Amino acid sequence: MKRPKLAGVFLFVGCLLGYLMFVKNHYSASKPYRLPPHHRTGDGRTAAAAGRSFQYGIMFDAGSTGTRVHIFKFQMESRETPRLDHETFRAIKPGLSAYADEPQKCADGILELLQVAKSNVPPSSWNSTPLVLKATAGLRLLPGEKAQHLLDTVRALFLESPFLSRDDSVSIMDGTDEGISAWITVNFLTGGLHGARSPTVGMLDLGGGSTQITFSPQDEVRPSEELPLSPQTTRMAPFRGFNLEPIIPNTHPQSYLGLGLMSARLAVLGGVDAPPRGSTELVSPCLPPEFSGSWEHADIIYTVRGQKAGEPVYQACLTKVEKVLYRKVMKASEVTDTDFYAFSYYYDRAVDLAAIDEQQGGTITVSTYIDAAKRVCSGSSVSPLQSPFLCLDLVYISVLLQELGFPPSKQFKLARTINQVETSWALGATFHYMESLKNL
Repeated sequence: MKRPKLAGVFLFVGCLLGYLMFVKNHYSASKPYRLPPHHRTGDGRTAAAAGRSFQYGIMFDAGSTGTRVHIFKFQMESRETPRLDHETFRAIKPGLSAYADEPQKCADGILELLQVAKSNVPPSSWNSTPLVLKATAGLRLLPGEKAQHLLDTVRALFLESPFLSRDDSVSIMDGTDEGISAWITVNFLTGGLHGARSPTVGMLDLGGGSTQITFSPQDEVRPSEELPLSPQTTRMAPFRGFNLEPIIPNTHPQSYLGLGLMSARLAVLGGVDAPPRGSTELVSPCLPPEFSGSWEHADIIYTVRGQKAGEPVYQACLTKVEKVLYRKVMKASEVTDTDFYAFSYYYDRAVDLAAIDEQQGGTITVSTYIDAAKRVCSGSSVSPLQSPFLCLDLVYISVLLQELGFPPSKQFKLARTINQVETSWALGATFHYMESLKNL
């Protein structure tokens, strides 16, 4: 009797071991689903377990000199400000305005940038990723019908793409919105939007067709003390996107169309009243004496030359620039107490002067631009590597900054990127658009 019982025990144990081996082999052979590495946190928890998710946004910046695509990947954290996990950036030339007479020819460049977007957004996220194009001064300066044909061409391409695109996904951006969006970008990257008590920085942007200044005074401004608003200036509503606190009710955005560096060159050279077609000659004291060359602006090729040696170039050019800027911009005393970042042509001309490193950026004062303008304008000749417009550009920048209210001693930070992210309006505009989709 004992042997059968003992045999039964061995049989039971053998069956149990066989079953356990089967389970082990079965699960070892299978490949359970795992989240990709970038969906896991530093302590090994999955994004879902940590209350995190990822969202993408695609913004096309259609500027006056080129079209750029920004592909943003946001790490969304519950009850926290989102974090920019990654940005992909690509640019092509020329700008959309170059195709004003043949809008269909812009399609190749747009399709090229769409392919970049498809390569950097997971296919599973395509239909939930907003695709937006905002055009700036280049299209704002075009006749309405020509600008609309370009926008319609892009809109058709966007609607055929696999991304989330609507009729309002393609538009011309208001200059004030451009300034506000750039301000949001900079303060998001520097930490100024991470709490109502965090200090914010001001933003200066000098493009080709327009210029913007946006800042929030450090001291609260009472209604009776608010800055006067020009026809080109509006007050921004509180920004509530992405769970950010409404901390921007007192921001002062100003945008000036026609006062970008390239448009200002034309005005200072006297080309505003030039014939709309064909080649024309412009003579200016802002160019080196005896200089003669050509310059293309808005599809018009100008013959430009300097005046004969005589009156000091700097003083003569200063008079011209002051006349162009007379009563064109608002001066605000509050800017002296606010830290500012400056971008675009402010940055490029500082690089030309070797005042900052081309890759790393740096700091510069208004007086550096003033002193450099005097030095460059006093030169008797133009070196092969120096632009003949450098004197004019530096005088214009130095006068513009002073007209905006900055003293010669004011220092700016110059940067093309902050934490490896492009310091353009694109990030701020993407925030705003993605938030607007939630209200539909």
